[in-house]
Amino acid sequence: MYRVTSLAIASLAVVAALGTTPAASANAPAPAGKSSAATFRCDPGHFCIYSNYDGRGSRCQWTQEKVANTADRCSFIRNGKKVLSVWNGTGHRVQYYKQTNFNGRVGSTAAGHGGNLMGTYQIRSFKKQ
Repeated sequence: MYRVTSLAIASLAVVAALGTTPAASANAPAPAGKSSAATFRCDPGHFCIYSNYDGRGSRCQWTQEKVANTADRCSFIRNGKKVLSVWNGTGHRVQYYKQTNFNGRVGSTAAGHGGNLMGTYQIRSFKKQ
C-alpha cells in the first residue's frame, strides 16, 4: 500500500508541475536554426518579414539593397504590428533596425536563413551587407 500511495503522490506532483507551466513557454516559437525555406513563403531573391511566427500571417517582401522605411510598403508595420519572423532569400546577410534610416540595429540574418524573432519590435529599416 505504501508504494501505491508514494507512486500516486509522485504522479500528482508531476501533473501539478506540468499544469503550472506558463502558457507563454508552451507557445514559444521554434528556434531559428530549425526553420527551413519550405516553411516560409518568400520569393527567391527577397527579404521577407511576417506578422506571425514561422512565416505565417501577413508578409511583406523586398528585393532592394536597402529600405529606409519599411512602413512605406508594409501595411502591418503601418498598423503597428510587430515582426515575429523573417526569411532572407537574398544572397547577402541582411541587417535590420528598429528605427527608420538604419538606426537602432536589432539583428541580422544570413543569406538563405530565417526564423522567429522575439516579437517585441518592428523592423523599420534594413540593408544588405
